[in-house]
Formats: sequence, C-alpha cells, structure tokens
Amino acid sequence: MAITADHISTTLAAYLSRFPEDEANLAVALGLLASGDADVTSRKEFRGHVTAGAVLVNDKREVLFIHHRVLDTWVPPGGHLEPEDTTLVGAALRELTEETGVSAEGLAADGPLHIDVHTIPENPAKGEPEHRHIDVRFLFRTGGAVPVTLQEEEVTGYAWRPIEGIADETLRARVLAAL
Repeated sequence: MAITADHISTTLAAYLSRFPEDEANLAVALGLLASGDADVTSRKEFRGHVTAGAVLVNDKREVLFIHHRVLDTWVPPGGHLEPEDTTLVGAALRELTEETGVSAEGLAADGPLHIDVHTIPENPAKGEPEHRHIDVRFLFRTGGAVPVTLQEEEVTGYAWRPIEGIADETLRARVLAAL
C-alpha cells in the first residue's frame, strides 16, 4: 500500500513532539494535510509535496552528499515518493540506493531528524512550475568503506564531507547531537 496522508500526518506529529520549534516551518505541510484536498504524495501537487531524504554518516563522521544534475547543487540523497513506497523511511532508503548504489541492508532510523521545506525552481522541460518540497530527512549510520555507484541520469558526483560542513545549521546541529 502506498504512503498515505495519515502516515505523513502521524510522522509529522511525532516529529513535532520531538522538535516543536519547527511547527512554523511546517505550516505549509500542515495546512495542506488539514485541507483534505491536497495529495502531498504526488509530485504534481505544486503547492507542496513530500519528498524523502537520507543523511548517511560513516564511521569517520562524514556525510554523503550527491551533486544533483538538475538543481546543480550538493544535497543529501533523496527524492520523490513512488507508488510502491509504504513508509517515508523506506522511501528515503530507496532513494539512497537508487542515487548512490549504497545498500540499505542494516540501515535503520528512529524517525525524521529534520524536515526542510524549500522551493524548487520552475522546470519547463518537465512542465513543472516553481513549487515546494517538504523534505523529510532521516539519519542513517554506516561503518567502514561504502561503495558508491551513481545514478548518472540524476547525479553527477558524490563526496563524503565532515558533518561540520553541513550548510543547514539545524540539520548540522541535529546530526551532531544524534551522534
């Protein structure tokens, strides 16, 4: 069964019980869910739709970043929900594996560590106007060397960077606190 609005609402409620200071940042997502007329799992919901991201930290306290081809920027692996996804954490793991080839075996997360709401620029080639992503990010840990095989259609490079190099201050602080 595909991810439901109830699963997203429950996940956001649990997240806000841990991080109540993020409620204002999630106003768009909460409003869309409360309206009942938005399918926040659909990439065609341009008022805002949920995506899932994986913050993968290795035993050297480095985070895996990918260079996103369309956005031309460095981000943690992640992306849109698919009909076969049944949970947000599962979607994050699927995206991690698709974009980097990193095996999801043995990786687990307690709950979202960060939810970032950001604007995606218009993409005329895909017929997409400017819209919002509600990126639910999960922290995963791995030990030892991790082989990476890029999904070249979407990703042009990868880098392991120190946690202190995470640009988003909230995400950086939460990753450091979790470790």
